[in-house]
Amino acid sequence: MPLHLIKLAVGCDSIDDLKEWVSARLKEKKKRGQKPEHIHTTRMVPKRADELTDRGSLYWVIKGQVMCRERILAIRPFVDKEGIGRCHIVLDGKIKPVMPRPYRAFQGWRYLADKDVPEDISKAAPGVAIMPEHLRRELRELGLL
Repeated sequence: MPLHLIKLAVGCDSIDDLKEWVSARLKEKKKRGQKPEHIHTTRMVPKRADELTDRGSLYWVIKGQVMCRERILAIRPFVDKEGIGRCHIVLDGKIKPVMPRPYRAFQGWRYLADKDVPEDISKAAPGVAIMPEHLRRELRELGLL
């Protein structure tokens, strides 16, 4: 059974912001001749890496709500230039909106069990998937979504 991570998308105001940020990072890597993969760096290495790479995803919290996810492809521990252990979480770069769900602020990342993940919008409410994000957020805040 897959295990997932949940993390705050600090500095992002919307799913589009996150998509633009990922796209810009991938373009920059291509320009430098590096492998164009979306890598998120963290300080802590997940101890349950095998479960995360078995169909797990990183769920992004944007402005207090779980809003989207990216599939986790690999977990790569490394030691930085200062000798501090860190971790690269390699993501597929394909951001998929999920049914919005409130989530309180926290630091770092947390594990998220498969039974607790919000469903992809495209499966749960296909008509909602085509709505602008700000409208989905407003409907969620009114308790209508």
